[in-house]
Amino acid sequence: MAITSLGIGSGLDSESIVTQLVALKKEPINALATKASTIQTKISTYGKIQSAVSALQTAAQKLTNPSNWTSTKATSSDSAALSVATGSNAAGGNYNVQVNQLAATQSIVTNAARANSNATVGSGTLTLQAGSWSGSVFTPKSGTLPATINIAASDSLGTIRDKINAAGAGVTASIITDANGARLVMQSTSTGATNGFQVTADDDDTLDNDATGLSSLAYNPPATLGTTRTQSAANALATINGVAVESSENNLNEVVSGLSFTLNKVTTSPVTVSVAQDTEAIAKSISDFATAYTSLATLLQENTKYDAGSKSAGVLQGDSTALSILNQFRSLMGAESGASSVFSTLSAIGLETQSGGGLRVNNDKLNNALKSNAAEVKKLFANTDVGNASLSGMAVRINTLTSSMLGIGGVFATRTEGLKQSVKNNEMQQSVLKDRASAYEKMLRAQYGAL
Repeated sequence: MAITSLGIGSGLDSESIVTQLVALKKEPINALATKASTIQTKISTYGKIQSAVSALQTAAQKLTNPSNWTSTKATSSDSAALSVATGSNAAGGNYNVQVNQLAATQSIVTNAARANSNATVGSGTLTLQAGSWSGSVFTPKSGTLPATINIAASDSLGTIRDKINAAGAGVTASIITDANGARLVMQSTSTGATNGFQVTADDDDTLDNDATGLSSLAYNPPATLGTTRTQSAANALATINGVAVESSENNLNEVVSGLSFTLNKVTTSPVTVSVAQDTEAIAKSISDFATAYTSLATLLQENTKYDAGSKSAGVLQGDSTALSILNQFRSLMGAESGASSVFSTLSAIGLETQSGGGLRVNNDKLNNALKSNAAEVKKLFANTDVGNASLSGMAVRINTLTSSMLGIGGVFATRTEGLKQSVKNNEMQQSVLKDRASAYEKMLRAQYGAL
């Protein structure tokens, strides 16, 4: 009978002996696997740090952008009547705006009510033309063509409404139904005096412009009998600092350079609009910069420290590259700058360094600095001096540092590539040791199998 298990017939527990000997042989492989896992964790941590540095760079670049420091904010003394927004080229100042008339659409309604929206009106054609009215004189709008709609005898009031809406003539139709029945309403789609409209009917009953049949839907003064104009198309009329302005819309865009006014209602007295530098937006961009730096500093601090209490080390504890990154940022953020003659450090405007390395924003101090001397705060961050880095603003210097770290050949690319190569070397070592362990096991089984 053949013996297939080690130890049978010899009295030795050969299987256990071989298993233990092979396990001892594989211990270096397990150590290498643990080391590989640690290296992968380092690569992942460097990725997080790189992302945090990129976020800080974005925040710094915003502070070096001139538009960040020229942003303005407008306030209206009566926002219910007049609201205002500012653009990048808005100049500070005060404006008195009186709204004399709002822009409006033309609207007409049929005089006669039908039983319901399913009632028929008659057959023929309706022609819609956009334009302006001066009394009973109609002038077609330049660049527009009339739209002719064929109406069948079987078309209901609802069908006629749908055909008008599909005609693309700058007119929308709807039906109002009340206790008296259903009436057709037509309204121009755009405000402005030139966006009125004329409706003519070619009625198959040969009684054009009468109050019955299809002609009852026409609006063509002075012959109109079937419809009433409930609202006239009109331009918005206003005065800005006494200067009369007119618009086909209730939005006055760039009438004053950099400002957009929205007219909401007619006023009996001027509304005061004040335009000033938006220090709140600037303060937020500075706070965002401080937040981005604090996130980076905290991430670096947590991953490079050794906690004596818990006897645990950060993933990058003792990593010279990570420590160098941390020290470079700490040194730069705490340095003095000659960019401003008023504020030489970040703490001077309220960005105070904390024990953990991050920045705390003293909002009162920051707001006071912006209100008293925003131009010098801007210099502290955004001044550029190619010949002397110490005269460049903090955001400019941070942008330079982060660009060098993040660029091709920068510290992150170099360190990450080195760690990835270590992983590859580790895998090769594990492969060699696995082959050796396999050969060792095969040898042992051959030896003990011969017993």
